[in-house]
Amino acid sequence: MSGSTRVKRSTGRSDELAGGDVGYRIAIVGTSWGGLVALRTLVAALPDACKLPIAIVQHRYRDSDALLARFLQDFTSLRVCEVEDKQPIEAGRVFIAPANYHTLVERGHFSLSTEAPVRYSRPSIDAAMASAADAYAHRTVGVVLTGASADGAVGLRRIASSGGMAVVQDPAGAEARLMPAAALRAVPTARVFAIERIGAFLGTLPAAPGPEPRP
Repeated sequence: MSGSTRVKRSTGRSDELAGGDVGYRIAIVGTSWGGLVALRTLVAALPDACKLPIAIVQHRYRDSDALLARFLQDFTSLRVCEVEDKQPIEAGRVFIAPANYHTLVERGHFSLSTEAPVRYSRPSIDAAMASAADAYAHRTVGVVLTGASADGAVGLRRIASSGGMAVVQDPAGAEARLMPAAALRAVPTARVFAIERIGAFLGTLPAAPGPEPRP
């Protein structure tokens, strides 16, 4: 990590939560290299009562199948599924971006795109986070985990600039530090947690009540 990056590690206390009465609409979790173990740890720590919709963008080969959703389902009681085009964003569910599609967030639902890769990636973490910030602004949570690229840094900054919450895995404990370190350079004020604590932290965040109507 660059010596100019100052890491503020969060304790996870409730008095650190920004906008406790905001009610978040979605959390976008982005990861790449080392993401399988990190995601397993994160979803296993999600409380059964978690209502915050969580969308996971994991860099994968374009011909990957739905095994990631089935794998993660073994570690949580929350329902895990791959995103389908125009699928509603529902509380208490974990959504997985399908391989070879950008997963974009619109008011009340997801959309899938086959536009060109961003930073050589499709799905792109930046694209998912930017679309969520555009749709929900301060009601968005962005989470950047382990990875060997800078994808996610621009999107996380977009979320933070919109008033949303930025969370980054502590680079010191990440299998690949490049991605969380880049995210911290982009958003130095992001909350920093060891991967073992991120799922539980997300479970403490208030979810906005009721479904979001489509425009």
